[in-house]
Amino acid sequence: MLTETGRVVAVESDSLWVETIRKSTCGTCAARKGCGHGLLNSMSDGSRGYVRVLPGDQSLSACAVDDEVLISIPEEVLLRGSMIAYVLPLLCMLGGAVAAGEWLPGGQDALAAGGAIAGLALGFGLVRWHALRHRGDTRYQPVLLRVVERHARPEPA
Repeated sequence: MLTETGRVVAVESDSLWVETIRKSTCGTCAARKGCGHGLLNSMSDGSRGYVRVLPGDQSLSACAVDDEVLISIPEEVLLRGSMIAYVLPLLCMLGGAVAAGEWLPGGQDALAAGGAIAGLALGFGLVRWHALRHRGDTRYQPVLLRVVERHARPEPA
């Protein structure tokens, strides 16, 4: 299970929006100077990301804007999500190119290009459908573990 701390930026009726700061671990790697990944990370290191977090076993009423929270997500969700987000559109694109080139009459190159575009669009649609289908499923979404530090709230008058 991967955990990360972040700051609550919004509280909705069914979820939180948490701001996290991206950190690179490239400073500990031996291939620091010769790695393209390290160069790309250095450009985005310290930038902020926003994550929609489900409450899990916690109550959303216990959270407020500016609270520091600990969130978690299972490692297999990241692997499965990467496969769905990156590999599925590519497979659909290749399948569309092959199918259009083989089964439709006409210029093979133009049909393959059109089939690739249609397949890629289908792949993106399937990714979107999967995201909407699992929007409220705690097995596939980041979950709130606990509030680490509460932001000072003004006393009611």
